[in-house]
Amino acid sequence: MSSQTAVSIFMGSKSDLPVVQAAADTLAEFDISFNMYILSAHRTPEEVVKTIKESEQNGVKVFIAAAGMAAHLAGAIAAQTTKPVLGIPLAGGDLDGMDALLATVQMPKGVPVATFAIGKSGAINAAICAAQIIGTSDDEMSKKLDEYKIKMHADVLEANKSIQ
Repeated sequence: MSSQTAVSIFMGSKSDLPVVQAAADTLAEFDISFNMYILSAHRTPEEVVKTIKESEQNGVKVFIAAAGMAAHLAGAIAAQTTKPVLGIPLAGGDLDGMDALLATVQMPKGVPVATFAIGKSGAINAAICAAQIIGTSDDEMSKKLDEYKIKMHADVLEANKSIQ
């Protein structure tokens, strides 16, 4: 990988960090450089736009956005870039993440956001998807992903063996 930052991770609130950390840890496992930001689509819209543009200037290939409730952060980012945007809906509020899931997945035509599961498994899958996107033009990353799949396979077989 080059010295440029490959992924920018946005979260709407500091309370989102425990879930978003799973994405950061997964990116680190793949040696993918990233930056994290706490910025709100509603409370800091100008800073969101500024940070998107700065991220693009710094070579970012993928954006990951995590938000709960109205969850407009991923859509706000997607409206400002042609880079892939990966949305992580977060649990919270009266609807426990269903509102965030629907807000993230129901983007209007022409403004796509790839949407993952609510919570930590979604955060991990978003990071793996970012690695896969990077891997389309990076043979080293593609090899790391192959090794990751082989390890998952071996782990399941070992778990099965342990209960036999």
